[in-house]
Amino acid sequence: MTTPLQSLVAAGTRLWLDSVDPDFVRSSLEYGATGATSNPAIISGLIKTGRFDDELHRLMDEGLDDNAIAWQVTDQLVRQAQAAFEDINESTAGDDGFVSFELDPLLEAVDCPLSLDERTARYVELGREWSAGHSNRMIKVPATPAGLAALEELAAAGITLNVTLIFTERQYHAARDAVWRGAQRLDSLERFKSVYSIFVSRIDVFTAQHLTELSEAAQGEVGIVNAKRLWRDNRRFWADKNLKLSQEIIFASTGTKNPDDPQDKYISALSGSDIQTNPPESNSAIQIMAGKTFTRMVDRFPSVEVLSEIDEKVDFDGMEVVLMEEGLKKFADPQRALMALIAEKRSALSARS
Repeated sequence: MTTPLQSLVAAGTRLWLDSVDPDFVRSSLEYGATGATSNPAIISGLIKTGRFDDELHRLMDEGLDDNAIAWQVTDQLVRQAQAAFEDINESTAGDDGFVSFELDPLLEAVDCPLSLDERTARYVELGREWSAGHSNRMIKVPATPAGLAALEELAAAGITLNVTLIFTERQYHAARDAVWRGAQRLDSLERFKSVYSIFVSRIDVFTAQHLTELSEAAQGEVGIVNAKRLWRDNRRFWADKNLKLSQEIIFASTGTKNPDDPQDKYISALSGSDIQTNPPESNSAIQIMAGKTFTRMVDRFPSVEVLSEIDEKVDFDGMEVVLMEEGLKKFADPQRALMALIAEKRSALSARS
């Protein structure tokens, strides 16, 4: 019998895991997962389980500091996930089977001492470093001024990119156009691949807090409408480029924030095309929904009245400013927390030995 997640894949969605847990990656292959993504919060969660204490101890014995250990552990876990999806990457000729590796989030911390140009240069340097020798690793870069400024050079270097922390059309266009400029400098577009991570549910948290005047029909739909419009825009832009590989949208932040919403709200609404990186708890909840079958909904929009109300009342530029401030804090803080966790582990493991 087809499981709910298998029906999501059958409807046309590529399912990438919001995790690089080796056990979860292995089990998720059974229901059709074809990729994964990583970030500092995910790595912290895995370290807290204690399953990687031996590896931490080994790295500490080698004299690595906390920062170096954080990146070594991240690299190793991403490598393991890449190995699990390598066959998929090969069988799709480089169109699927990727694992995303996030560059240093502290480049976007409010206390980062580097100038814009220096941060941009650092993104390019790190992108080259962490992508070297990997055929199915995506380098994750945020749609910030420094991140956007680095995209053309990264793409021109042949690096496969996942542009993340996108909320608005302005960010998406800036990212896509920079990546395409860089791609056109390549000798060949045979392996050119890019994805653009659109954050969905955080937009509806914003409207619930700041746009209480939205009607009941429009409230809770802004994130979905925005994501669907960017998906449609993306499809139209790449349609005439005659590329071998798909340039896709990742629907991110698909976990529900409103406890009154069904857990599959965003997953159902955006099903049928491109990529979803759903939280593990959302996937687990969906798998036990008796009789749940997904169908293509990504190209279905609400009524003209709802769309007109959203266009009239939502200031997307102002919303972007607020959400990016919040997003960058959530971007940088987990990296600091990861290093603090490793420091705690160092003390605990030293005391044990």
